[in-house]
Amino acid sequence: MPALTPARKPALAERLKRVQVAASVAMTIKARELRAAGKDVISLTIGEPNFDSPPHAIQAAHQAALKGETKYPPQDGTPALKQAIQRKFKRDSGLDFALDEIAVSNGGKQCIFNAVMATVDPGDEVVIPTPSWIAYALMTKLVGGDPVFVPCPQNNGFKPRAEDIDAAITPKTKWLMLNNPNNPSGAACSADELRAIAEVMRKHPHVWIMSDDMYEHLVFDGFQHATMAQVAPDLRDRILTVTGVSKTYAMTGWRIGFAAGPRDLIKAMVNMQGQATAGVSTVGQAAATAALDGPQDGVAEQIAAYRRRRDIAVEMLNACKGISCHKPEGAFYVFPNVAGCIGHTTAGGRKLETDQDVCLALLEEKFVATVHGAAYGMSPYLRVSTAVADDALIEGLRRITAFCDALR
Repeated sequence: MPALTPARKPALAERLKRVQVAASVAMTIKARELRAAGKDVISLTIGEPNFDSPPHAIQAAHQAALKGETKYPPQDGTPALKQAIQRKFKRDSGLDFALDEIAVSNGGKQCIFNAVMATVDPGDEVVIPTPSWIAYALMTKLVGGDPVFVPCPQNNGFKPRAEDIDAAITPKTKWLMLNNPNNPSGAACSADELRAIAEVMRKHPHVWIMSDDMYEHLVFDGFQHATMAQVAPDLRDRILTVTGVSKTYAMTGWRIGFAAGPRDLIKAMVNMQGQATAGVSTVGQAAATAALDGPQDGVAEQIAAYRRRRDIAVEMLNACKGISCHKPEGAFYVFPNVAGCIGHTTAGGRKLETDQDVCLALLEEKFVATVHGAAYGMSPYLRVSTAVADDALIEGLRRITAFCDALR
């Protein structure tokens, strides 16, 4: 009787080895586990507004459901929402887009993923100024591309310099990723700074330009947001502008993002989406339409709150021993430098050798969850989200102060 072949388990795809769980997600999970164990954890990890969605958006979703708008939607978005998006781009940036130059996705993240899937082949390069949102590099790796990081140091306000981008571009470059304002640093490029980058990009006509403007309205102290398609209209045939309702309108759970750009790219992105999720929730699109077209009072209230929290965080962190904190132009993060903590030992006996050590020690000893800067491509920093209630933020910062005071 022939010997039996040992049973072999089905294998997972090799591409999974190229990516890992995002650090912000991992730290949020750790914080939840400690909270479930009865610890008083303050989470300053997640980029999610602590405000309610606009009442008129919720009402619009309810009415859409009552009217039977619960069938499969068009893959690229409902006409009503795409028309509202047209009005939004014209109102905010003076940009005119045809309906077939706009696509709606399940959050801004899917817009970006669709674009990467539709354009990046194995061996292609994606230029990413750092610190950066983790997802750009992970998506690039997932499809076999190579992220090319361009450091944007604190002494330049965490902003990309045109000459550094120029030096990073090769014949293999497929995309330049621009996030304005930036996650995690909150840095925002002015119109003039974007024009300098545009001048470089004119030398490289083979490169797509991503303008991720998800935090576009969350800017402070009179800063005027600008976007690449606005300042460099001659490059519009290779610029993809991505935004959505998650941050501006506190609608993260509705999962509505949208992109506008050249119709051939938009068509390819819709094709990619059709293979994954097809259309987007009809009631969510109704809510987003109402948010874009309706009263904007709540946006101003949120901006005021984020500015206040930014100022509190910057002041308290700069008063901490071993920490210095840059004052960002926008978003709802601060990105403090913890170099002065490295080399010291915590009250709990942990030797701090990296920003990840600082991050873990803060969580385990003071029950404050942050994200280490290395996860965003720059050390030694922490990302601290200010998208929490004032009292929680202040208590978290007090614990960070006590942590630093106890270092030896």
